[in-house]
Amino acid sequence: MSATVTGRHKLVGDVHLVLVDDQGRYLFGRRINTGYEDGAWHLPSGHLESDESIVEALVREAAEEIGVVIAPENVRFAHVMHNSSSGGRAAFFFLVSTWAGIPSNQEPDKCDALAWFALTELPDRMIAYCRAALGSIADGEPFSVYGW
Repeated sequence: MSATVTGRHKLVGDVHLVLVDDQGRYLFGRRINTGYEDGAWHLPSGHLESDESIVEALVREAAEEIGVVIAPENVRFAHVMHNSSSGGRAAFFFLVSTWAGIPSNQEPDKCDALAWFALTELPDRMIAYCRAALGSIADGEPFSVYGW
């Protein structure tokens, strides 16, 4: 009799910034030259690095991608999604309505535009799991599973 050997799943962590302006709109960037969903609108986001907390990753990505400074105490958890892409990811979404600086495109090689959108008027072309997560956030659901 042979035993089935399975390895431990290594889960990639992503952070997603739901930056909310004083009109209740969310900031999105339009992806280019990334090789994944180019032309789609998406929240500022990035991967969790091995030497940082999830909040530190969000603060770092906000500075790197849109040039704003976020104090950790202004980060509010909104949602976590277990997403099936790339074999499985944990996507963490955080609401932030207080920051320093004016959002600007800091990565023109990966993003060709920034724009604010109301939840009721989201762009037609956006990454599907992000749209699903924003719907869950609007419904007050802290957790979802997508694509499994």
